[in-house]
Amino acid sequence: MKPAVDSYCWHRQFGDWYPEIQTDPGVRVSAWDVIGRAKALGLAGISLEACYMPPLDAPTIARLRAALEEAGLEPVWAWGHPSGLSSGANPAAAEDLIAHIAIARAVGARVMRICCGGRRTRPASWPEHKARLLPLLRTIVEPAAEAGIVLAIENHIDLLADELVELIEEVNSRWLGVCLDTVNNLRLLEDPMQVAEKLAPYTRATHLKDCVAWRGSPRDFSFWPSVPLGQGIIDLPAILNLLSRAGYEGLLAIEIDYLHPKLGDEEKAIAESVQYLRTLLA
Repeated sequence: MKPAVDSYCWHRQFGDWYPEIQTDPGVRVSAWDVIGRAKALGLAGISLEACYMPPLDAPTIARLRAALEEAGLEPVWAWGHPSGLSSGANPAAAEDLIAHIAIARAVGARVMRICCGGRRTRPASWPEHKARLLPLLRTIVEPAAEAGIVLAIENHIDLLADELVELIEEVNSRWLGVCLDTVNNLRLLEDPMQVAEKLAPYTRATHLKDCVAWRGSPRDFSFWPSVPLGQGIIDLPAILNLLSRAGYEGLLAIEIDYLHPKLGDEEKAIAESVQYLRTLLA
């Protein structure tokens, strides 16, 4: 397993924040900036959120690959923020996903994180949800196989762990797995360790997060703000042990979504998370 970072850590600096609970940081970053920061942190990889990339014409894609190779960073290509396939209600999004498979390959990624939906798109009925998603997932695995790209569905506050396992097993393709987010299913009131136990055998990418309980309702997104790894309630050593036992050898991508307001500084939280992750991997 290799230390990495997800470019979503800098979502506010990319001009994207949760307007009800976050503010404009007043500075901006580019794809080249975050690749440089990952290199400066001595990381092995980076997950690049496609939504924050510059226009992806052929010269830009070639420049991205060159920058990643020069930095010595293994990439994961991340597609679908914020709603992905809209829980199956947006079949046209599958065409965009398939187009990004070619981009993922072009930048040198072997894994592409995808999301099927989000907390706002999840239907009340699991049978309806599943019936919408399965045909789309079966559509995308063939082009993924042809490109040699593994698609990794994130548990994105849209799928319970058992539901995600059910989808993976029904599609039954080596080209479809899971991007395990260590916090997200808390927001569906699932135990993070039980989620990790269920998803570890299928994990092909990760979002390594830690959080604390803060204020409001546990069903609110803001109730679970991010903190630096090792400073919250997620048993990360136990989760890494589960991943190791499952044979996972990919990136451990540190991610910060809604940083605790009392911390305020993403750069410091990222640096502290990297330091903690190194102690776990040592």
